[in-house]
Amino acid sequence: MSLVLASPAFGHQQFIPSTYTCEGSNISPPLVWAPPPSACKSIVLIVDDPDAPDPAAPKMTFVHWILYNLPPVAGQLVEGISDDQLPKGTRVGINDRQVARYTGPCPPIGTHRYFHKLYALDITLPEMGNVTKPELLEAMQGHILAQSELIGLYIRKTTG
Repeated sequence: MSLVLASPAFGHQQFIPSTYTCEGSNISPPLVWAPPPSACKSIVLIVDDPDAPDPAAPKMTFVHWILYNLPPVAGQLVEGISDDQLPKGTRVGINDRQVARYTGPCPPIGTHRYFHKLYALDITLPEMGNVTKPELLEAMQGHILAQSELIGLYIRKTTG
């Protein structure tokens, strides 16, 4: 079974508006998803860039945002959502800028792909504090009921 994840701000494999990047307001884009399977207990969102630092020679996957324990009934995240606006029970993990919040695309060179990955889990995860992506993926093993992916593109217009 799969989920459907979308954004009213950009389509799959389309360019992310600069508002959601370091060249704009650096706020999170609006995201919406269809109801998860009935056995779902929580939702996880991971936003990352597998093209860092250079799409021609990627060396790492850069993590931009981690949310876990989103309630299954949430269905959306509004544009520029702040921690205090997140659905009750939602936890924020640590990204590769070493902060527990959204940080938008800011590629140093070339067009990068930004994967917005949504997972429906059959459990509510324990409180994991400043969890990283590898730690979260390990905790999710064997608990993924469905998943979806929305890929946005971005190329930086200015450098420096």
